[in-house]
Amino acid sequence: MRRTALAFAAFIALAAPKALAQGDADFYKGKTVTIVTSTGPGGVYDLVARLIAKNMPRLLPGAPGMIVQNMPGGGNVVAANYMYEVAPKDGTWIAVVNNAVPLNQVLDGRGVRFDASKFNWIGSTGGRNEAVFVLRSAGINSVEELKKKEATLGGTGPGSSIVIYPTIMNNLLGTKFKIVNGYKSSTEVFLAMERGEVVSRSGSLASIHTTFPQWMRDNRLVFLTQIGTVRDRELPDVPLLTELATDEDQRKVMSLVSSPSQLGQPYFVPPNVPAERVALLRKVFAATMADATFLAEAEKAQVEIAPVSGEVIQKIVTDVVMAPPEIVAKARTALGHK
Repeated sequence: MRRTALAFAAFIALAAPKALAQGDADFYKGKTVTIVTSTGPGGVYDLVARLIAKNMPRLLPGAPGMIVQNMPGGGNVVAANYMYEVAPKDGTWIAVVNNAVPLNQVLDGRGVRFDASKFNWIGSTGGRNEAVFVLRSAGINSVEELKKKEATLGGTGPGSSIVIYPTIMNNLLGTKFKIVNGYKSSTEVFLAMERGEVVSRSGSLASIHTTFPQWMRDNRLVFLTQIGTVRDRELPDVPLLTELATDEDQRKVMSLVSSPSQLGQPYFVPPNVPAERVALLRKVFAATMADATFLAEAEKAQVEIAPVSGEVIQKIVTDVVMAPPEIVAKARTALGHK
């Protein structure tokens, strides 16, 4: 983690904006900055947002107060809509959303009133691969077995990544996930698994380690597939979703739906925030990711930090939103959308 941060520090100098006018440098003095997280309290998104809210003000000119506001709902769409339509566009409201939000805009669109490519992305804390898994007690040990035996899977809404991946698997691979939507947050889905209401879900490896580390320690999970561009070091024998494709069309669709994994946990401010303020926030976010105190607290919380710059995040999001129409159409069909 520390080596990653030190390497990232070199980027900070390159990314630093030109000298700010005194008025811009003092903009945040006496103000309160709100970080909106599209997830409920208790999960890894919420945990990292609170670490940032604690440490970033020290590095932001004017040393503003910083608070976290949870805004779950609609498969992360509620928070994204709020940031696009309602939140002040002056740099005092920042959001972190599930990395599938840009993909949801393209593939589903229900309830979407934002254009993710118009948000000003300031950076990402990085993240681990997503994975689709079942409780070992469910008696399902592979994707092939899941084609013959049903598994109930908890979800927060059709636009969330924890529902997109199993839906793709059902419609392209013939798996038998019975998807139960309506949980308010990903943490509630974990709790539903603990209570036995559902036996499966998808989610990031980071969220498992943060929320229910004992599941990994006690070998209670069977990982069926992982979503990313390369296999995670912790799951070297678990196939990527793209590796399960049976033809080139399937592989292209699975590559598109896997693209959000590169975003990690991405942070942004609304459209129309002044460019110099976006540059300042990108610089300070990067500095926070390399800050020794922040990294020590993240390590204590067992959260891996592998930062990605705002410029890189902006390009990934734009590429998703501008994906080739023919691939988007096939992916929409795979998700059951017309």
